[in-house]
Amino acid sequence: MNARQRSKRKIFGLSLPQAGLLAAFGVAAFALMGLGGALMIRDSLVGDSLPTLQPTSLLRVAANLAPGPTPFPTAPGGGSGWLGFISDRDGNFEIYVASLDNFATVNLSTDPSWDADPAWAPGLQKIAFASNRDGNFDIWLMNLNGSGQFNLTRSPANDRFPVWSPDGTRIAFQSDYNGNSDIVVVKIFDGVQTNLTNSPTNEFGPAWSPDGSRIAFTSIGSAGGEAFAVNADGSGLVNLTNTLADDLFSAWSPDGSRLTFESDRDGNRELYVAAPDSGGGFGLINLTKDEADDTFSAWSPDGTRIAFTSFRDGNQEIYVMNKDGSEQRRLTDNPAGDWSPSWSPDGQRIAFQSNRDGNQEVYLIRPDGSGLLNLTNNPADDLIYGWQP
Repeated sequence: MNARQRSKRKIFGLSLPQAGLLAAFGVAAFALMGLGGALMIRDSLVGDSLPTLQPTSLLRVAANLAPGPTPFPTAPGGGSGWLGFISDRDGNFEIYVASLDNFATVNLSTDPSWDADPAWAPGLQKIAFASNRDGNFDIWLMNLNGSGQFNLTRSPANDRFPVWSPDGTRIAFQSDYNGNSDIVVVKIFDGVQTNLTNSPTNEFGPAWSPDGSRIAFTSIGSAGGEAFAVNADGSGLVNLTNTLADDLFSAWSPDGSRLTFESDRDGNRELYVAAPDSGGGFGLINLTKDEADDTFSAWSPDGTRIAFTSFRDGNQEIYVMNKDGSEQRRLTDNPAGDWSPSWSPDGQRIAFQSNRDGNQEVYLIRPDGSGLLNLTNNPADDLIYGWQP
């Protein structure tokens, strides 16, 4: 794809082709896929010109983005007092938050449809999420107490997995309006959307660089997967991995100087780190160097450590290592599966997913392995999504 040849669309009054949503059952499913081979993104794909957003629609966007009420207290030392998750405890998947102070849970979405993929807005009292309440999945916004729910994308396609830019002015998400999964960015205050990828392959997992200038993502075609990075305006596309292996799930270091990703280039899934402009491996380091599969990397807020999931003990367990791969240490020890670690903003806790109680629950543990706690503790399935910034 020529990165300068990208499509722009507006969010109201669209007439875009309906297409099947790329099956996405969480990163765990992708991590276990045997994809093999290389990926090429095709050139010379130019998107159509689409209708202009009307002034009345702009006013509606602005009105719904006005600061909303904040029901959640901020934890001492930095807003790590609330954790977002989805749960089917009310008969369908809804968006919840859980308090780390008293373990109370609040259902924010309260709708009979499927609501998922919550993402906290940095610097804005909003949560983005995906909902199929209008017949297909769109990106919605709501206040932190669940009020003011508003359909932002209003597309006949399926839009999923929103991720906020660091300054809270844009959201990257996945959309299938071209018949496959593409990475799209929407500007919150004027509604303009830009398709960053616009290719025949499937792109997923957008991750903003800490300065908001670039987005890393994974691209999977019939031959395999690669990790890419692109400027937030769609220019400067770089294949970061460019191998015959499967390279998936990029995560930025807090200072933006490095990206971790998982790859099977050594015969099993390992965690690697590279410079974001490596274009095929400059400065590439295998961090885990273990015969078992290692997946789901998550940087600590101070950039000194990386939490990850490993199968080296015969099942999925949570590990922590230094950013150079040294001092790898297991935090969990249970015959069930523990995966998908996520650091609290103050670095004092790691949330993770576990089925040790016979269903999906969200657990907390400290980086030294102490303080294990079942946060959700409900017979329904609870799936982790993210911390309050």
